[in-house]
Amino acid sequence: MNTDFYKEKLLAEKAKLEGELATVGRINPDNPADWEPTPVNPGEREFDPNDRADKIEDYENNTAILKQLEIQLLDVNDALSKFEKGTYGVCEVDGSQIEEGRLNANPAARTSMKHMNDIR
Repeated sequence: MNTDFYKEKLLAEKAKLEGELATVGRINPDNPADWEPTPVNPGEREFDPNDRADKIEDYENNTAILKQLEIQLLDVNDALSKFEKGTYGVCEVDGSQIEEGRLNANPAARTSMKHMNDIR
């Protein structure tokens, strides 16, 4: 297995996810490993209740998008750390090699196809 290929794919995915996260959030200044949603047009006061409701809805949407992107980023970062440990491509359930087809589809895969529904 060409691990350099997968590492490059993961690094590209990390950059893409961080770019997407920046459109709906920012890095928490108190915890650089955490992202927090940003309000839409902060500082702008809305006097119309409908406009206020729209801003709240947009913020809630950003929160949901951010949560999903952050989970994906954590998975990518976890996969990248496995290169350092020498455990990249090893199933977390039974220690077998993860199939290359699975890694091609999802380089951050944590399990083999056999165990893909066993965790998270």
